[in-house]
Amino acid sequence: MLSALVGAMAGSLSALFLWMLEQVTAIRTEYGWLVWLLPVAGFWVGLAYHYLGKDVARGNHLVFDTIHNPRDLIRFRMAPMVLMGTVITHLFGGSAGREGTALQMSAAAADQLHRPFRLSGTERSVLLIAGLSAGFASVFGTPLAGFVFGLEVLLLGRVPYGAVIPALAAAFTGTWVTELWGIGHTHYEIGVVPGITLMGLIYSLLAGVAFAIAAILFVRLTELFVRWFAKITFPPLRPFAGGIVVLLLVTVLGTNRYLGLGVPVIVESFSHALDGQEFALKLLFTAVTLGAGFKGGEVTPLFFIGAALGSSLSLILPLPVGLMAGMGFVAVFAGAAKTPVACCLMALELFGLSCAVYVIVACFTAYMVSGRYSIYNAPENKFPKHFLL
Repeated sequence: MLSALVGAMAGSLSALFLWMLEQVTAIRTEYGWLVWLLPVAGFWVGLAYHYLGKDVARGNHLVFDTIHNPRDLIRFRMAPMVLMGTVITHLFGGSAGREGTALQMSAAAADQLHRPFRLSGTERSVLLIAGLSAGFASVFGTPLAGFVFGLEVLLLGRVPYGAVIPALAAAFTGTWVTELWGIGHTHYEIGVVPGITLMGLIYSLLAGVAFAIAAILFVRLTELFVRWFAKITFPPLRPFAGGIVVLLLVTVLGTNRYLGLGVPVIVESFSHALDGQEFALKLLFTAVTLGAGFKGGEVTPLFFIGAALGSSLSLILPLPVGLMAGMGFVAVFAGAAKTPVACCLMALELFGLSCAVYVIVACFTAYMVSGRYSIYNAPENKFPKHFLL
């Protein structure tokens, strides 16, 4: 019952969040000059976190730490602060995603239940895992992937079996409630998938290596910008400086193509081969945005990077462009988040069963080749977990 309640809260929060993202994206598209206010917007978000949100500023890492070692309550202020911070980021053109926001809102809401219901530390951890599953599932419309993600991202050498049913219940409830609010999700078409051949599997493996390299580059470049911006002693000035860098990139390139979520470009990558620069520029824009401290997630930009890279690789590897884009869509995320099983399930939910073998090869290759590099850079996520089971 508590897991279903967590799913309902997560679904409602995700519905509100996705609706707000749709509105602010439309506003930014209509009024392109808003991007020139990105540094000022970043400063005010940084200022809010500096004075009001220091206890929740660690975001996902705070949630993961609390699951592993439950201590202080995750304050509910995490939810409205990350919601508004992410919406502001997208309104003014920051290149960020949405999964981080959904995870934090769901976890913050879930943790409010542990005191009224007098949950033990273990029960509280299970409820937080259910919150992660519900948040991921509801924001992407993929309940099976969300269910596994909540477990897989936290593995420490064993499956937390006590969280399996709560995570499953929360993920499906969250997805269902989001749909009840009338919020839809983007659909992708990979087209006809060729039959399984030895050469096709070899091409998938080679693509997986390329996707792993992209995941490593994303993690390393984001960490590099985090270190650079950390040299600014007053934290609110970090997103201000990051906003200036983004503006310089927009001015030099003369395009807003890499701002926001970039969903239109992701959809485009499934229909025809993109230039190789597309994934690289999105990687750069996102690394600057998140490295400077803007709020949002990494996953949708990773979808963009992977789909665009896969689309361009179709010019070299003789597999259909839609299939290559779909493989990259999930495999770069698998390499960067260390969640290959969840990514494979996401591909099946989004693209259908026909791509299963190709996706599995690409995801697990990206996962293994990318090694210890992870966007969730807690120590427990720095090694291949599945080989410890």
